[in-house]
Amino acid sequence: MRIGQLKPAPGSKKKSKRVGRGPGSGHGKTATKGHKGQKARSGGGKGPGFEGGQMPLQRRLPKRGFKSLNHKEYAIINIGRIEELGLNEITPEILLERGFLSSLKDGLKVLGGGELKKAVTVHAHLFSESAKQKISAAGGKAEAIG
Repeated sequence: MRIGQLKPAPGSKKKSKRVGRGPGSGHGKTATKGHKGQKARSGGGKGPGFEGGQMPLQRRLPKRGFKSLNHKEYAIINIGRIEELGLNEITPEILLERGFLSSLKDGLKVLGGGELKKAVTVHAHLFSESAKQKISAAGGKAEAIG
């Protein structure tokens, strides 16, 4: 069998109803819409979500708070977890590679939880004040990316 010999199953293809094509078609004049009324007009009928005059669902449900379009969500890591790595230089890519982060989201933020005993250069998008203090107290550097 070739591709040119393929045919649809019998009865699976129906001709579409061609309305408004004159009296000979059987669907002329009112084009199967009946006489007058809202549904006979162009653009007639109620929109999606209309519930027959009942208060629509989207208006019945409560709306809470405010969602900023500019909100950024950062992947976070504590100083104590950086100590576990035992490296001299830490980047977000290394943390992803080693499985300390599942995803970077909008960037990496380093928080000051835990203790840091050795000098480490940390590259991240944001640092908390306590994290900066602990890194510099241990003799390391906190370098901001971008």
